[in-house]
Amino acid sequence: MQFRQQALAKLQSPEELDLPVRFARPQGWLVLSVTVVVMAAASVWAVSGSVASTVGAPAVLTHGQGSYILQSPVAGQVTAVLAEQGQRLPANSPVLKVRTAKGDTVVRTVAAGRVTALAATIGQIISTGANVAAVEKVAHTKDPLYATVYVPAENAASIPDKAAVDLTVSSVPTQEYGVLRGHVKSVDRSAQSAQQIAAFLGDQQLGEQFTKDGRPVAVLVKLDKESGTKSGYRWSSADGPPFSLTSMTMAEASIRLADQRPVDWLLP
Repeated sequence: MQFRQQALAKLQSPEELDLPVRFARPQGWLVLSVTVVVMAAASVWAVSGSVASTVGAPAVLTHGQGSYILQSPVAGQVTAVLAEQGQRLPANSPVLKVRTAKGDTVVRTVAAGRVTALAATIGQIISTGANVAAVEKVAHTKDPLYATVYVPAENAASIPDKAAVDLTVSSVPTQEYGVLRGHVKSVDRSAQSAQQIAAFLGDQQLGEQFTKDGRPVAVLVKLDKESGTKSGYRWSSADGPPFSLTSMTMAEASIRLADQRPVDWLLP
């Protein structure tokens, strides 16, 4: 009770009315100023700024026309392998000779290209429609490489035209030579099945691998050229790797999506 009376007496006493009022200390003004500046900058950024996002997806270095799987039109025993892996062949070139009940049949290429894989060996018994070779459709040695990226279907609509792409190539040490640069050339309108991917790449295993989490959309990426590098393409490092790139090399792509305004996702 004594303390309460003293407090009331102090409030009723007019003897301190002439004392100056104490304002905020300099440190307080500094904190307030910094807070105001930060809030103002955040407001301006939310209205006029943008947020860059990317989508990652597996990719394969290919020539623009892709590959095809050569199938045997007949059943029988392989008596001769007439082509070699890596060999370039014109259209209608002999690849295998198969002995059937009606005589020997020669299996020939459908279109000009490079043999990337041979699945048949001498003495093997094959059935009609069996896969015997994979042929990449390339007419000239200097035909440029592209990257075919298999993006999840839900992200395809967000990819803008000519979007920047960084490719981490499996055969190139990233820490030493960096990433391969490119830009989106086209985006398919429909999702790809395992059969469609296998037909384009000439590899059934890749078709199954790229569709294990759903049917993706194929994005064709044009690689940026750079005459000063050994590969002929532009890298994040100055020179890139000291060797050329080959088709059917695996990579991991990072595609820059369309920029989003922060206010679009900050506000509910």
